[in-house]
Amino acid sequence: MESEYGIPSVPIHTHVFASIARLVSRSKGMPGLRSVFVPQPVMGKSPEELRADLEGLDPVTGKLVMQEVVEVLTQPLDVTDNEKIIYTPLISRFLEPDSEENLTQLFLENLWTDGLPIIFPTEARVAAMLAGTRRDPLEVVGRMRPAPTREHWAFTVEQVAVNAVMAGARPEYFPVILALASSSVSARQSTTSSGASMVVVNGPIRHEIKMNWGMGAMGPYNHANATIGRAYGLLSQNLQGGSRPGETFMGSSGNNYAYNSVTFAENEERSPWQPFHVQHGFNADESVVSVFDECITTSFALGLREKHWREHLQSMLLGMDPECPPVFLLDPIVARLFIERGGFDTKEKLIDWVHDHAQIPAGVYWDYQGVQNHAYPDALKGVEPFATFVKAKDDELLPVFQKKDIKIVVVGGETNGYWRIMGARYQKSISIDEWR
Repeated sequence: MESEYGIPSVPIHTHVFASIARLVSRSKGMPGLRSVFVPQPVMGKSPEELRADLEGLDPVTGKLVMQEVVEVLTQPLDVTDNEKIIYTPLISRFLEPDSEENLTQLFLENLWTDGLPIIFPTEARVAAMLAGTRRDPLEVVGRMRPAPTREHWAFTVEQVAVNAVMAGARPEYFPVILALASSSVSARQSTTSSGASMVVVNGPIRHEIKMNWGMGAMGPYNHANATIGRAYGLLSQNLQGGSRPGETFMGSSGNNYAYNSVTFAENEERSPWQPFHVQHGFNADESVVSVFDECITTSFALGLREKHWREHLQSMLLGMDPECPPVFLLDPIVARLFIERGGFDTKEKLIDWVHDHAQIPAGVYWDYQGVQNHAYPDALKGVEPFATFVKAKDDELLPVFQKKDIKIVVVGGETNGYWRIMGARYQKSISIDEWR
């Protein structure tokens, strides 16, 4: 408002965002930016309650909110404002020797772990992990940040290896972990929705490192699945500048999926369709890892009924939030049923059906809070299809999900026809072979 329109302005946030507001203002080159805070939450409050918050005290400073607004607009910047900035301390490459108990406590207090026991990253263990790749230990793998408003942090192969050791991974898994690290997609995103990540592996490496794509693939029954996903979470947590609730992580409730980022391999052998990585431009004999984020909601079902499967599927899809695109995770039994009963001999045909049949009235669509928060601003900017959607009459049917966002992965051991639709957003697929 000030820089583009010349209107003196005061940023007002709810109080739980006090620390992150200061970090963001620093990353934007405004370390002395002064903000005013009102109580959290805003959602669900009446106009009278919201007015009372504005006429009450700032929970951070204890001053009257409107008094602070006037002061920020009329008084010059105080040099002490810069002292409020939070700086992340530099960490030495090696810690001083200490007892296992003390080191464990140190890692916990600094939030370098996910709260579970870790393997301490000794110099010998990190060297063994580095033997899993031909890349130089000092090579920069990628850059990561917890939110678009934060600065990117760069990190090296060795730093990724430290986190892989902590997670309990083996050197032969390391190329998969490096590929994930290179994605720039954080498994510890600072989203208030508490979204987690999901990881799908395709190609020959599934066999080489004995990943699970069959019975129990999404459960705690496979060392590679468990530790690759955990390493992805730990490296995201530690190499993006931290992941501390209230400062760099703002997920309201958190997400249990984040412990291993829902990591598994696709059951290519029993799938009647093209593997996921082939759909996205890779050769079948390439090893590839695919990353999804915003992993929150799940819709669950058994089988595919002969008579009313269409109605059942529509009900499942309409129970999903429009802001969480559907990723079908199908046991091979169900994949074959979709071919037998729906004629979907390719994944693309099923995706087309989902797009065309998951529809709701425009009035209902625009009444979703997430759609108001995210799709409506895009509509005002002219982004399609939202710019067209916003012109629709309230009773006009709109597709809930964009076709490009609907994905299908085959996973499961065929002990029964259970399947699920995971609300998650596909981000990218990365070659694992390039990181061997």
